[in-house]
Amino acid sequence: MGSALVIENDPSDDLRRLGDWLTEAGLELTVLRPHAGDELPETLDGFLALIVLGGDQNAYAAEDGTPGAPWFPALEGLLRKAVRYRVPTLGVCLGGQLLAVAHGGRVERSPSGPEVGPGLIGKRDAADTDPLFKWVPLIPDVIQWHRDEITELPLNAVLLAASSRYPNQAFRIGDRAWGTQFHIECDTDMIEAWARSDTAALDELGYDAESVVAATTGALADVEEVWQPFAQRFAALALGELPDADIPITGAGRTLPLLGQ
Repeated sequence: MGSALVIENDPSDDLRRLGDWLTEAGLELTVLRPHAGDELPETLDGFLALIVLGGDQNAYAAEDGTPGAPWFPALEGLLRKAVRYRVPTLGVCLGGQLLAVAHGGRVERSPSGPEVGPGLIGKRDAADTDPLFKWVPLIPDVIQWHRDEITELPLNAVLLAASSRYPNQAFRIGDRAWGTQFHIECDTDMIEAWARSDTAALDELGYDAESVVAATTGALADVEEVWQPFAQRFAALALGELPDADIPITGAGRTLPLLGQ
């Protein structure tokens, strides 16, 4: 019996409630903290899934080519291997951005400014046949806290959810890898810590820290109602227990008509 590999990119964004939901669903977790010196494996051999969490770093390199974190090139390599070998993968916020960049997408500082606090996103039609997103409500509650955005999805990505200011809120690459721009793991303590450390984003938006924490705390029950079952389905997929894991192939068996017919 294997475990899921979890990459914690920043001590401010750990598994929290997402970890509880996954372990309650029977998925064992192995957490690596490269920010604290943990080495990333070269392969995903022996792991049932890959989960990449958020952080304060940028998914894109600096002007001089320096990556957002020293381990990001190796992590992007793992993300590519996960898709190639169909290892169930979930990237959250920065993790989703890294998944996009690893496959040719683009992440940039958003011209729309920071997105902070509770919000709503809208599912796209492609989510109707997605093993995880088809059971998510049409307009689910999420938690946002980011300055960067995915401005271009990889060519082979499928958009699953969007919003008006940040169109690429959730996507899938292949049939086993998902990325989200939003957070689902947060609890009140995490949001309070972010509000204390990211006063620049709150000042730019004209938000009061106490109000952001209160509004986010008030939305946590709605977030859990949607995303705990989502996490359970992801765990079931990793464990090989999700009954409807295959994505239907539309148009199979169709051929072009002969000329003149």
